[in-house]
Amino acid sequence: MTKKEILTNPAFLPPIKEYVHYLEKAYEKGSLTDHGILLDELEQRLKKYLKVEDLQCVTSATTALQIAIKALGIDGGEIITTPFSYVATTSAILAEKCTPVYVDIEPDYFNIDADKIEQAITPQTKAIMPVHIFGRACNIEKIETIAKLHGLKVIYDAAHAFGAEYNGQSILNYGDVSVVSLQETKLFHTVEGGIITAKDPFVSKQIDLIKKCGHEGENFVRDGINARLSELHAAMGLANLDHIEENIAKRKMLSETYDELLENSVKLPKKQQNLDYKYPYYVIVLNSKEQREKVQKALCDEQIYAWHCYSPTLNTLKYLKTTQPCPIAEDLVSRMLMMPLYVELEKEDIVRVCDVVLKNV
Repeated sequence: MTKKEILTNPAFLPPIKEYVHYLEKAYEKGSLTDHGILLDELEQRLKKYLKVEDLQCVTSATTALQIAIKALGIDGGEIITTPFSYVATTSAILAEKCTPVYVDIEPDYFNIDADKIEQAITPQTKAIMPVHIFGRACNIEKIETIAKLHGLKVIYDAAHAFGAEYNGQSILNYGDVSVVSLQETKLFHTVEGGIITAKDPFVSKQIDLIKKCGHEGENFVRDGINARLSELHAAMGLANLDHIEENIAKRKMLSETYDELLENSVKLPKKQQNLDYKYPYYVIVLNSKEQREKVQKALCDEQIYAWHCYSPTLNTLKYLKTTQPCPIAEDLVSRMLMMPLYVELEKEDIVRVCDVVLKNV
C-alpha cells in the first residue's frame, strides 16, 4: 500500500467556487489592478481582523520591506538585523543601498538578542530590523527602548506573525512599521503579497505613494515602484480570510499533538505567556547536525518532507562586503528542521511523523 506523502507546508486553497465568487465581482467591474474593489474590501476586512488602524497590501513582503525603508527616509547607512531569517530580509536592505549589520539570536525563541543590539550601533546606524521568527515575538520592550535612546527607526519583519497579539494588542502596532508576508506558504495568503502597517500618517502616505510609482493625481511627486496588489490576489485573500479561524484552530490542534509527542525528546522554541500565538510553523532542534541529517533522511524515506530551514545563516552570505560571526544562529540552523504543518493533515499523520523522529533521536 502506497504511503501518504506528507509535505512541509503547502498552500491552503479554499474551494474554487468561493474564489470564483469573489473574482466575478472584479470581472463585473472590469478592473484587475490599480486598487480595485476587491483589494479595498480585503484591506478593510484585514484592518478589522488584525486590529490595526493603518494597513496597505502590496505585491510581496520583500517589496514591503523596501518600501518601509524608503518611506522612513532611510537613505543608506546601516540597519541592524538578525542572521536567522529568509534571505528576503537581507535582500530588501541591500536593495535600498543600506548595509546589514547582524546581531546573533537568543537560544529560547530564536529571535535577535536584544541584549546585544547596543554594542552593534555605530554613527552609521539608521534602523533596527528585527524578525518575529516563526511568529514568536522579539523582545519588543527592549528593542523599542534602545531605538528611542539612539534615535533609530524600527521596522519589524513580521512575515510569520499574521494575527499574533502581544500584551493584548496586535503585534503589528509596535515599531514604526511592520511588514507581514502573504506568500502561499503562510498561515494566511494571497498567493503572493504582503502587508505594511505604519504608525505615522505621514509615513503611511509615503507608503501609498511609493507603491504606485510616486503617482498622485496627474503628477509624480516622489520616487517609487509598482507594488500594487491585483484583484486576482485580493480575491484569494478574501476567500482565505473566510476560513482563517477554522484553519488556526486546526493548526493549533496539530501543533499541540507535536508538543505532546516530542517535547521531552527534542528542543522546541520556548512558549511566550504574553503572546497570542497563531501556529504558523512547527520547528524542532536536534542534538547535532548529524542527528538532524539522520532524522531528515529517515523522514524522507517515509515520504515525509521536513525542511532544513534558513540555511545558511544570512551573516555568511558570500556576496556580503562584510560579515559578523553569529555562533548561536549558525549552530541552531545546522540542527533545525521545519516539520509538516497544514490543515489537510490529521492527528494520525502527526503521530506517524513523530514516530519516525523518535526512532532516530
